[in-house]
Amino acid sequence: MDIDSNITEEQKQIARFAKALGHPIRVYILKRLDELCCCYSGDLTDELPIAKSTLSQHLKELKNAGLIQGEIQTPRIKYCINKENWNKAKILFEDMFK
Repeated sequence: MDIDSNITEEQKQIARFAKALGHPIRVYILKRLDELCCCYSGDLTDELPIAKSTLSQHLKELKNAGLIQGEIQTPRIKYCINKENWNKAKILFEDMFK
């Protein structure tokens, strides 16, 4: 039996979101971006006691999951919540825990 044939696209999406939320720094970043609307990665570097390269990896994970988006404004990158996917994540998790 092929287990993948039983897995829905919604279940795969929940797993992608859950993986991205699987680190407290990423949860912090999402909450902070939700509060600020948008911010530059350098602003987050000033707030968090982690190396820039580590922050970059966390931002990459969140971006790959579709929870944030980045806009290059040379020489900086401005990050914002991806509202569409953020709302989708809320709905999917809410449905899962009903």
